[in-house]
Amino acid sequence: MRTYGIEVAVRAEATLGEGPTWDAARGRLLWIDILGSRIHGYDPSTGRRTVRTTEQHIGAVKPRAGGGLVLNLRDGVGLLDPDGSFRWLHHEPVPGRRANDAAVAPDGALWAGTMRYDEAPGGGTLSRVTGDGTVDVVLDDVAVSNGTGWSPDGRRMYYIDSPTRRIDVFDVDGPRVVNRRPLAEIEEGAGFPDGLTVDADGCVWVALWDGAALRRYTPTGTLDREIPLPTPRVTACAFGGPDLRDLYITTARVGLPSPHPLSGSLLVIPGAGQGLPQPPFAG
Repeated sequence: MRTYGIEVAVRAEATLGEGPTWDAARGRLLWIDILGSRIHGYDPSTGRRTVRTTEQHIGAVKPRAGGGLVLNLRDGVGLLDPDGSFRWLHHEPVPGRRANDAAVAPDGALWAGTMRYDEAPGGGTLSRVTGDGTVDVVLDDVAVSNGTGWSPDGRRMYYIDSPTRRIDVFDVDGPRVVNRRPLAEIEEGAGFPDGLTVDADGCVWVALWDGAALRRYTPTGTLDREIPLPTPRVTACAFGGPDLRDLYITTARVGLPSPHPLSGSLLVIPGAGQGLPQPPFAG
């Protein structure tokens, strides 16, 4: 069985590290601290790190076509321009609700998740947001909207609502998704599925919150790899680096009475596999 070397890319104490994303145009890894309201940047070629504070809790950050960033924020989706100026693309504050994970589809639309702070069932949503600010609510009965990703051919979408303990799969029908069904279920005691990424083989890598591990499932739902990690609250993963072969992993320390020294750090497994290029947000 293959063994993996786990390294520390950025030693940090993020309260709720999340959402690693490779920004190919700038050769950097973006990630966030949701509850710390921070956007982190890391250039693996130089070791340079950047931190930008947001005015409210942030659920995800993704590169935009032409430069700048799109932000999934507590009160909606905003655009950060290359000059640093901010504007709302869609502003919809809902008391008790915040943004969570998001992903960019092959067509450049942002699929943005929300959840209630108290994680109440049905309190969250998954919406498709286009560059002109059009918002279509795809799912309106979510508890904790998390990992979203697409198969290499764009014909399937994978999705996680964490308390269900499932990785679900949909068929893609233009801008819509249909025929939701389980791909795999995380057994009791193994943690909860959190963020995910899809590799060039079409396999789904999923982070296990309170499971201290990453798992890789084949497109048929078969578990074929599990990688133990030193921190219990593993939140998300994404391939990065110039050849997309290094797997970056975010972690959290929120709610842990005695956090592991690496809880809240950004970890990396060099040469873990082959990732897929991620499209920027078309807006």
